[in-house]
Amino acid sequence: MGFLVDTQKEGGGYSWGCVRSLVRRKQVDSAANGRSHHHQLAKALTVSHLVAIGVGATIGAGVYILVGTVAREHSGPSLALSFLIAGIAAALSAFCYAELSSRCPSAGSAYHYSYICVGEGVAWLIGWALILEYTIGGSAVARGISPNLALIFGGEDGLPSFLARHQIPGLDVVVDPCAAILVFIVTGLLCLGIKESTFAQGIVTAVNVCVLLFVIVAGSYLGFKTGWAGYELPTGFFPFGVDGMFAGSATVFFAFIGFDSLASTAEEVKNPQRDLPIGIGLALFLCCSLYMMVSIVIVGLVPYYAMDPDTPISSAFASHDMQWAVYLITLGAVMALCSALMGSLLPQPRILMAMARDGLLPSLFSDVNRRTQVPVKASVATGFCAATLSFFLDVSQLAGMVSVGTLLAFTMVAISVLILRYVPPDELPLSASLQDRIDSVSFISGETKSSAHVGTSNNSTKQPLIGENDASVMEKQEALGFWVLSEENRRKVAGWSIMFTCIGAFLLSYSASSLNFPGVIRYPLCGIGGSLLLVGLIALSSIDQDDARHTFGHSGGFICPLVPLLPIICILINMYLLVNLGSATWARVSVWLVIGVLVYAFYGRKHSSLANAVYVTTAHAEEIYREHEAASLA
Repeated sequence: MGFLVDTQKEGGGYSWGCVRSLVRRKQVDSAANGRSHHHQLAKALTVSHLVAIGVGATIGAGVYILVGTVAREHSGPSLALSFLIAGIAAALSAFCYAELSSRCPSAGSAYHYSYICVGEGVAWLIGWALILEYTIGGSAVARGISPNLALIFGGEDGLPSFLARHQIPGLDVVVDPCAAILVFIVTGLLCLGIKESTFAQGIVTAVNVCVLLFVIVAGSYLGFKTGWAGYELPTGFFPFGVDGMFAGSATVFFAFIGFDSLASTAEEVKNPQRDLPIGIGLALFLCCSLYMMVSIVIVGLVPYYAMDPDTPISSAFASHDMQWAVYLITLGAVMALCSALMGSLLPQPRILMAMARDGLLPSLFSDVNRRTQVPVKASVATGFCAATLSFFLDVSQLAGMVSVGTLLAFTMVAISVLILRYVPPDELPLSASLQDRIDSVSFISGETKSSAHVGTSNNSTKQPLIGENDASVMEKQEALGFWVLSEENRRKVAGWSIMFTCIGAFLLSYSASSLNFPGVIRYPLCGIGGSLLLVGLIALSSIDQDDARHTFGHSGGFICPLVPLLPIICILINMYLLVNLGSATWARVSVWLVIGVLVYAFYGRKHSSLANAVYVTTAHAEEIYREHEAASLA
């Protein structure tokens, strides 16, 4: 069956066309099919490149600061367990990313997956939020490099005057030339080519990892020499209780954000079905291992209450008469920041490119350089915006906005896995230029089966293919309690169950976090949310997954385990973190999202590559493609 999606002429009026545009979905290989007039991205990345990108983007300077802050305020000596729990939570999202990136290996990451599984409206908001995330994230990282560089050169006034920060007279603005210059340097590296920029990031990441290994080895030596004073405390291993350890896990969870940068490079991986899951898994394992070992050592060297919240690692070594190690650790922090800057600026041009390919942004951003095989124009635009922000603004207060984009993306990726497994798209969008071919296939199908017919929209001048349920598809019977479900009803039950799960996760997270709510409101909301979540989980666990999942996208890649439990836990964790980001953060993000809605309404919706798409069932689409290819060869 099929239907014509035309937001201007579609039967049902203009308002119905607007709604249809929000839920239209593209096919997995739409980028490849629509890229005949564009140069392709270079297929150059292997597992080692992916690990360098993942570790470099994840291990920023946060580890050099978070250790002290979280240990003092939340975890105490149990800091390593906080990192372990946060790593396990991040691994849930990593499993979902691994499956989708290997099934749908195209640029765009969570935006691409949402467009395929959920719809254009949600995909646009995810892509728009990711643009904000990477721009502010890159600017914030760049602003943090110059103070650390100054420490290496002898203090705050150690940098040359043309690199040092200056306050503009008469204005409360402190400009940072060093940050802007570093952003332009990284942008230039990214424009040289994916292999060249990844090689540079690998070198910087290797230096950072070596510094962390020095901290682990030298710190262990000092610990055994001095008797691990940090663990011999009367307060015990959980001075803030088990709740404090879990609160620390929620804080350090953001130290694992970065592996999603790997998914944005899926189109440039030589063997995405094999290499992407391995790269994501190895990067996350290495980051978690380094975090835990550094935590074990530093917490053991200095009692948690005596840690310096700003420079915990440096001060720990300085307290043991190893002042020279401070310079080495500061160098590691600078390398970590530079690597994180590369990790922030790498994905955004590819997201811009993916959105431009789909017509939601100007085609300028979809251009791929013939020689370097990277989206140079999108990279330059990204670098210019990030450099401008880092030069004029101290964006540290906006850092919470970075987390919104990441957590929204994590949530939508988990939802996309549920949709792919239970209700994968059973229709494909075809170009309106194939309408005659679609009608001819429908006519032949109607003659041979006597059960399908070509329907005509009452209010449309076009003749879309409107088919009934394909009679050749056998109805699949499943037992759900005492009910017997047809395939059509199974998809309906699965769709409603996924919706109940998402609503329940939101209500449960919101009510559990709203401690100021009166109990008469809070506890019923918790009960309703928990009930919806449980009903959705039981229903999805009781019915079979869709058989089409075996052939959807590119087969032979990673398969996420424990579905539906694992994605649902992932959704719950990410929603809990989202509602706890604070009202100020959400107010700022809402302004950006409203701007995005306006851009989509006045540009993206009208210029979308699916604006005049004809949707047909997968079986009909394959037949239409075969006839079209045969006619082209003839």
